[in-house]
Formats: sequence, structure tokens, C-alpha cells
Amino acid sequence: MQRLPVVKTHKLFIGGAFPRTESGRSTALKGASNGVIAHLCRASRKDLRQAVEAARAALPAWSRAAPYLRGQILYRFAEMLEGRAAELASALRATSSRSAASTQREVRASIDRLVSMAGWSDKLAMVLGGQNPVAGPYYTFTTPEPVGVCVTIAESSSPLLAFVSLAAPALVAGNTVVAIACERHPLAALLLAESAPTSDLPAGVLNLLTGELAELMPHLASHRDVDAIVAAVPARHAPALRCGAAENLKRVRLVDPGANFEQEEPWSGASAFDGLVELKTIWHPMSA
Repeated sequence: MQRLPVVKTHKLFIGGAFPRTESGRSTALKGASNGVIAHLCRASRKDLRQAVEAARAALPAWSRAAPYLRGQILYRFAEMLEGRAAELASALRATSSRSAASTQREVRASIDRLVSMAGWSDKLAMVLGGQNPVAGPYYTFTTPEPVGVCVTIAESSSPLLAFVSLAAPALVAGNTVVAIACERHPLAALLLAESAPTSDLPAGVLNLLTGELAELMPHLASHRDVDAIVAAVPARHAPALRCGAAENLKRVRLVDPGANFEQEEPWSGASAFDGLVELKTIWHPMSA
């Protein structure tokens, strides 16, 4: 008797759980040979709202956590991905014609980028902040603070590395993240989300949606509880992001989806935090 294969349906990742989309819709994901290799939940506006609510609920505890602790959790996340390196490389090859060497290099770079970002956790305040010289009897200090709930979109030919390069700086700075997986190559990001609960990442700190970018873009751009968007998307999507964000003045940082994410700069330096932190300056009178 011929056995029918059981094709996996990948769920969304919201609030530390893996729910199906409330809309009941799914999309067949085709591999490099044009055969169906998986089914994806097609996230709706309500799924997006639930992910933002989960991120908002997790924000106070995550932003107040010790920077060193956040770094340790991200390093644990990198350890989990190291153990699934072969599976991640296979997921990258499944929907593209890339070579094994190319996908293995991207997985290694993604893990290294996560380790690099973990190392920034207890150094961010010193690099971006400091004491300011002023002409008066005051001490002034500038310190970086998280923006809040951030949406990241990695629509890139390097989907895993772009995902990590955009989401990891937001997490290490104390933000919570709603990530939209690459529409064409989502499998690696979905495997990454499966590793999140076992990496000690608190529920709601990282959320992942799959679906059609054109459908989700207007809703996430105009959502009043989203504080920042960092998006590596084609130029045709930029007007929708800018127009929606203009309504509530959220921060929007657009990244070239064809950028070389393997470069150290700007993806491993202080500029990786552009749009993901805000600077607070404190004035304190000097003693007599």
C-alpha cells in the first residue's frame, strides 16, 4: 500500500504558543522542484493584533530585565540554533536553488550575528549614552531606552540572516518584536521560532507571523500600538509603510532587501540599533 506523506502545517508563533490563524486560511509552500513541501498559516489582521497585544504585555518585564540577562538569553538562543544548523540550512535550500555551501554559510553567519548582538547587551548604554559637557552647574547623562513594540520584516534573499540582523538588535535593546517571515522563504524563520521557547526567551518577547505582505502591510503600518518598524522590503511597499506610519508618527526604517547582510557594518555595529532605541537625557544639579 502506498503511503500518503503528511505535509506539515506550520503555525504562527504568538505569546509563546503556536496557534493556527483565526481566519482558518493556509497557503501551500512550494519547493525548488515546484512540489508542495509545507502549508503555512496565512495571518490575518486579527492575528497581527493578537501578536502586538502579546508583545505589549511582555514589554515591561523584558525592558526592565538586566541587560546582562537579555544577553545571556540571546546567547542561549544562538546555542539552540547551533544544534539545528543542518536543519536550518536544509530549510533554506528547500525553497531555493542555492548550494549547500551557500546556505551553510548563511546559517553560520546568522548564529555569529546573534552571538555578536548578545555581546552588545551590557555595552549598549556606554556606547550610545554617556555624560554630556554643559556650561552650567549640572550633570547631564544620556541613556538609551527601548522604543517599545517593534515590527521587523525580512523580505530578503538571505531570509535567515536578515531576520536575525533586524530582530536581534531590537531584542537586545529591550524591545519586544513582531516579526513577519519572508514570504518566499519562510521555513528557516519558522524553525527559529520553534527554538525560542527552549531558549528561555519569555513568552511574547518574540512573535512570528506568516502570510501575504501586501495584506498585512497596511494594518501594521497604521497600528497605533506599534512603536517602530524596521523593514527590508521591495521599494513598492515603501509608500504603504510611510503613509500608514505618518498617521501616528511611529519610527520607520527601510532597509535595502538586496543589502549584503554578511557585512559587519552596519549590521554588527552601533548603527544596527537605528530606530530601535530612543535617548533620554537626565539633568541633575551639582552639589555646592
